[in-house]
Amino acid sequence: MTRRVALVSDASGYVGPALCRLLAERDHDLVVADPAAGLVDELRSLGADVVSTTGARNLAAPESAERLVQAGLDRFGRIDAAVAFTGRIVVGRFLSSSLDDLRSAVSGCLEAPYNFLHAVVPPMVEQGDGQILVFTSATGARPTPGAPLYSSARAGANMLIRNVAGEVAHHNVQINAVGTNFIDFDGFLRASRAETPEGRARVEAQVPMGRLGSLDEVAHFALPFVDGRSRFTTGQFVAYAGGWA
Repeated sequence: MTRRVALVSDASGYVGPALCRLLAERDHDLVVADPAAGLVDELRSLGADVVSTTGARNLAAPESAERLVQAGLDRFGRIDAAVAFTGRIVVGRFLSSSLDDLRSAVSGCLEAPYNFLHAVVPPMVEQGDGQILVFTSATGARPTPGAPLYSSARAGANMLIRNVAGEVAHHNVQINAVGTNFIDFDGFLRASRAETPEGRARVEAQVPMGRLGSLDEVAHFALPFVDGRSRFTTGQFVAYAGGWA
């Protein structure tokens, strides 16, 4: 086998398309969920064999991760790397929150990575090799006024990832988390009310580096965790938030 196989849980937006391109350029075949228009053809033009699924990017539904993993095993017989994008933004102060708000945060931010890990870790353990990267949030690293439930659920996910990584390290399976914040994409801009120049300036003022991060920057930062070239770290959470965490 000369090409590695990487699974990307959401290729429709955020960092998914950019990371898929980098992996294809580095001799990876790909299993992708809900790819953006034209992305599969682009990846194939870069030399990748691509398996795509639809309706599988919501990892809070256990069957989504299971479908993705099975699609990869059916086509390639193995999965060398897997990337999960998880999270459901729940904002508002604790005193104004409800139990339903908490359940929503837990479903998107904690159950989703649990489902993903539960599906992808066993075949990697069986093959004795694999890399997994789960995108969480830098809010899981520090108290976050205005998003206490979201921050708490993200912190739980970060600890889950670290625990699972310790459990399977001796199987040569590495699992790490990258927690982003202040990234320049539509979902963050809407949630932060930063879609106007004034709103963007207000949000950027909260970042020690004074700007938002780009999706290409995030993709390049994430790549060494999954491209097979650097294999001596596991159980780590790294914040990628311009110095905010």
